[in-house]
Amino acid sequence: MAYFNIKTISESWISFERMVCRFLIYDGFSGVRLVGQTNDKGADIIAHKAGKRWLIQVKHWKIPVGMEVLEQTLNAMRYYHANIPVIISLKGFQEAALRQRNALLQKRIPIQLWGATELIQKAELFEDAYPFGNPDDIFDKRDYQEQAIQLIIQEFEYNKSKKALIVMATGLGKTHVLYEFIRRLRQLRKQRVLIIAHTNALVNQLEKNMWTYLKTSDETLVWNGYEPQNYITLSRASSVFACLNTVASYISSGAEMPHFDLVAIDECHHVGVDGMYNAVIENLRGGGDDGPKLIGVTATPWRPDQTDLSRYFGEPLISIDMLTGLKKGFLANIDYRMYTDNIDWKGLKSLHGEKLSPRGINRTLFISNWDDAVVLELQKVWSTQDNPRAIVFCGIIDHAIMMKDKINALGFCRAEAIYSKLSNGKVMESFERNKILCDFHDGKVQVVCAVDIFNEGIDVPDVNIVVFQRVTHSRRIFIQQLGRGLRLSSGKSKVIVLDFVSDIRRFAAGLSLKDTLDEARANSKGKPAWVKIDHKVEFCKVGGSDSKAETFLREWLDDVAAIEDANEDASLLKFPPAFK
Repeated sequence: MAYFNIKTISESWISFERMVCRFLIYDGFSGVRLVGQTNDKGADIIAHKAGKRWLIQVKHWKIPVGMEVLEQTLNAMRYYHANIPVIISLKGFQEAALRQRNALLQKRIPIQLWGATELIQKAELFEDAYPFGNPDDIFDKRDYQEQAIQLIIQEFEYNKSKKALIVMATGLGKTHVLYEFIRRLRQLRKQRVLIIAHTNALVNQLEKNMWTYLKTSDETLVWNGYEPQNYITLSRASSVFACLNTVASYISSGAEMPHFDLVAIDECHHVGVDGMYNAVIENLRGGGDDGPKLIGVTATPWRPDQTDLSRYFGEPLISIDMLTGLKKGFLANIDYRMYTDNIDWKGLKSLHGEKLSPRGINRTLFISNWDDAVVLELQKVWSTQDNPRAIVFCGIIDHAIMMKDKINALGFCRAEAIYSKLSNGKVMESFERNKILCDFHDGKVQVVCAVDIFNEGIDVPDVNIVVFQRVTHSRRIFIQQLGRGLRLSSGKSKVIVLDFVSDIRRFAAGLSLKDTLDEARANSKGKPAWVKIDHKVEFCKVGGSDSKAETFLREWLDDVAAIEDANEDASLLKFPPAFK
C-alpha cells in the first residue's frame, strides 16, 4: 500500500480512519463499517474477523494516547457488544497506557494497541496486486453484465462517444459494471476518474466498493464537507469520490478544477433540469467534445419532474428493469402477497364524481388501524424461511417504533427501528444507526423497521422478507425498496413480500407485476432449464386468497400503467363499479 505512509495518514483524522478501513479489509476483516461521528460513544470502526466483533478507536492526535482513551474504548466495547477492542494512535502511546494494557491482558481483556508505524510496516508487506485476486476471476460471470461492460467500452473507445447511460435494477450489479469498465479502461491507458453522488453515505460506500477493483498501491480520495480538498490534493489521486454539494460549492467559488478523464454520476436519476448537477456538468463540460467522458448509472430512471436523462447521458446503452431481471432469473424468486383486508368496501359507496384522484380515494378507501394483524402475518411466514431476515418499511417514525415494539412483544425475533429524519423532536444519531446495522449484519437483530432509509446508498445484509406497511406509493421508491430483497445469494430460495396496501396506486403496481410474471411464465414453456419462472403475485386476506377483490380492482383500475405513475392529485381514476 504505497500511499499508506506517514505523510498521507497525517493529513486528516477522517482520511486516516478511511485508510485504516481499507487496511482492515485487505488484512482479512469483513463487515468493516466506519461509524465514527460526533457522539459515537468511543467507536470509529466496527469490523469482524474469526467470528469476533472488533471495535477500533482511531486517534489522529499530535500527542501519544493516554489511559483515558483506554477507559473510553472499553466503555465503547460494552456499548457495541464487541469482543476485541483496538486503539490505533498516530503518535503512539504513553507509558501509563502501555502498562494499563498489560494489566488488562492479565485480566483476559484482549485490548490491543496499534501504532501508526506498526500499521505502515504491515501494509508494506501487502503485494501490489488486486487484494482478492483479479476481478475477472472472483466475480460470478453474468452475461448481461459482460455485455454492458463491452457496450460501454465500445461506445467510448470505438464509437468515440463522450456519454453513456446504464440503467440496471437494484440487485443486478450496476456498480460492478461501472467499476469493471473503469478497471479495464485503465488497462488501456491511465484514467483519472471523478465519481459523484448526492450523499456522504453513498460517497463513502462507493469508495469502499471500489477497493476490490484497485491494486493495493492505488490511491483513492474522498471529497466532501468533512474532507475538503484543493487543486493539489485533487490532482494526486486517480480515483476521487465526491459529494455533489461540495463539488458545486467548489465550482461556485471560482476555484480551478483539475483535469479528469471520466466523470461518473451514481444514482443519476437525481440529475434534473435545474440544480447543482446541472452546474457541475456544465462546468466540467462532461460529455462535451472538449470535456471528460460522462457516464450515469441508475436503478430507477424516472423523475417526478419528467426530466429526460438522455439529454445529459444519451440513450441507455443497456436497460434492465426489475421485471426483466425477474423474468430472466437474474433476481431472486418472489412470493408477493397484496393484502386487501385494509379496504373499506363500504367506503366505495361514498365515492362520487367523474374523475377521482389517488389522494381522494386513499382517504376514503383504506382503514389504517390493523398493525396487530400485520405483525401476526409476519410471525406466520417467519418459520417458512431459512435464516429469516426482514425489513419492514413504515411511513413515519412513531409508527416504526410502534411496529418494533409489537414485533418484540411476540418474542419470535428481535426488531429495531431505524430512521434518519427528525420527527416530533426525535433524532437518531448516525452511531445509533450504525450499531443497529452492525447487529443486523451479525444476526443479533433480525428485523429492522425502517423510515426514510434503505432506499439508496445504504449497505444492508441480504434479506428474504420485505414488509410494506403504511407507505405511500412512489414507483421509484417502491422499486428501490423491493430491490433490497431481490439480490441472489447462496441458500436463498425466494423473497416473501407482504404488502399491506394503503395506496390505490400500489394495487395498480401489483396487477402490473402479476401480469408481467404470468406472461413470462407462459412464455418460458419449452425454454432451456435455466430459464425458471417461479414467482407468484396474489391478492389475499389474512385468512387466504381474495380473487374477488382482484377481479374488482382489475376492472376498476383499467389503465394500470397510468394509475401506477400518477401523482396524488391526478384526476384519472374512473368511477368504481359496483362491488358484489
